[in-house]
Order: sequence, then structure tokens, then C-alpha cells
Amino acid sequence: MTEDGMQTLRLELDVEDCGQVHLLEHDLGDTPNTPQQVAYVEVNSGIADFWISAQWGLIPFTVTVSDRDPGADLNGYDDVVEIDYTSASGRLVMAGWALDWSDEDARHLPPLPAGPGNYRLRYHVRGIDEERCDVDDHYLQIWPAEPAGPAVLKATSRAYEYFKDPKAYEENQRRTMVEEAGA
Repeated sequence: MTEDGMQTLRLELDVEDCGQVHLLEHDLGDTPNTPQQVAYVEVNSGIADFWISAQWGLIPFTVTVSDRDPGADLNGYDDVVEIDYTSASGRLVMAGWALDWSDEDARHLPPLPAGPGNYRLRYHVRGIDEERCDVDDHYLQIWPAEPAGPAVLKATSRAYEYFKDPKAYEENQRRTMVEEAGA
């Protein structure tokens, strides 16, 4: 960690397909996570999946690892969500979705400040409706925290509405198209 207890990294993650990046234990081991999801983030044993703005490509992704809540940037992003992740090792890596994944594809994060235990993941997203992937459009914060339920801090994008409830979103889209065709 740096002097102020926070370290921010700007990563480039190679995503071959599926529009996802992953947060994993450095040894790819399992964790005691309960499967849960909030919008663009899904946590399962040993992995947290983050949906991104593009289907594939070299994706800029910013990560801050902190010893305390670094504070949400509600003004700079369209959507901000939080979810718990329990790390068994205190050492995490990030990687883009790949068919033939290897350790060389992973970007090692700084050691988690409290070692193994419960951490809060706060995922900030902007430009997802435009399928944009500029620097800092995807921003993840990680810090030790007591367990808490998934939370939506801000939700303004159309994509968020889809991830919240895909069936309802598609029905609403269909209904809107029918209404516009009848007008």
C-alpha cells in the first residue's frame, strides 16, 4: 500500500469475447463467497465477473485497493454498484475473458490490506450505453469491510435497466416499439 493506504492501478485487460473481465484469487482457488449479483457484477466462489462496455478488445480498467472506503465518485459515473467479495488468500488478479487463459494474461493487484477476509467491491461505470471504453470508464474500488448486501448507489444508464431485469427491460422495449409504430 502507499503511504495514504491506497494504491490505484490503470490496467489494460485483453478481452477476447463476452464483454467481461474477472477478479480472481491469485492461485485461482475457491473462496467462501455466496453467489450474488448486482447489475454488472456477479460474485461466485473464487471469482467476481464484471460486465464492461465492449464485447472485446484491449480494455482500460482502473482499480484502487485501499485500507478504507475510498469514497464513491457519484458525479463522474453513470452507474455505481457495490457487492461483497471474500478473499481466501488476500491476493487477487484481474484478467479479461479468454478462451485459453494463462497466468501471463493476469494483472496482479497489490496485496489486500487486511489479508484474507471480506472486502467491498464498488464498481463505477460510464459510457456503457455508447459502448465506450475510455480510460477510467470502468473503475473498481476494493477495501476491507463488514459483510453487507449488494447495493446500487447510482443507476442512470439504459444498460443498468437491462442488467437489473432483462425480461422486464425487453418487454418494455417491445411495448415502446409497438406504441411508436401505432402513433
